[in-house]
Amino acid sequence: MYKVDLNCDLGESFGNYTLGNDKEIMRYISSANIACGFHAGDPATMNKTVKLAIESGVSIGAHPGFPDLQGFGRRNMSITPREAYEMVLYQIGALGAFVKAQGGTLHHVKPHGALYNMTAVDENLATAIAEAVYHFDPQLILYGLAGSSLIYAGEKIGLATASEVFADRTYQNDGTLTPRSNPNALISNTGTAISQVVKMVKEQKVTSIDGKNISIKADTICIHGDGAQALQFAKKIHEVFAIEKISIALE
Repeated sequence: MYKVDLNCDLGESFGNYTLGNDKEIMRYISSANIACGFHAGDPATMNKTVKLAIESGVSIGAHPGFPDLQGFGRRNMSITPREAYEMVLYQIGALGAFVKAQGGTLHHVKPHGALYNMTAVDENLATAIAEAVYHFDPQLILYGLAGSSLIYAGEKIGLATASEVFADRTYQNDGTLTPRSNPNALISNTGTAISQVVKMVKEQKVTSIDGKNISIKADTICIHGDGAQALQFAKKIHEVFAIEKISIALE
């Protein structure tokens, strides 16, 4: 039996947030990455989402991003490692307060969007984020792109790490994600996405957009909660994983 964590980016709404789709998705995932107010979310939404995750038995992660509401944190920003450190530490602390107030435990940290992609290849930014996580709580797990600088930085400082893969994104030959500006960046066909993620879990390989088979470590799989088909996709993963004998659970 194979085992893999299934995570989803949630709480990416604002004051009028009413659980909605997030509540249903919680039934199918093992961990949630909750927006911390910079790229999405606000105090009320964070509080509600933390409560929902605790009630659902889902592990909670902080999902810090760039202060870019209009761009949903998916536009690159020019920042120093010190700024990255402070930005991430601030956001972990904000979500951690809600988790503590509700009697929960913060499990992991996963950067969002452009910050995530930049730290996959920038060693200095990756180190700054790993330090922010470590200084807040060295027991936290750092989620990052499989094979990335962020995973390396986390391991180097002494953090437990979780190598993340994506079912709905295509990959470059170097193991990085295809930029969203590329028309081939997203996989919209559910069957294709499911086949890709099964291969990544069972064979530890993924086929790049150029047809090259590259090795990949799959500790955790991401579902994008803002995707139109997120809930349906989560359900389909459960159905197929049952057939493929893949258990959805934390390590």
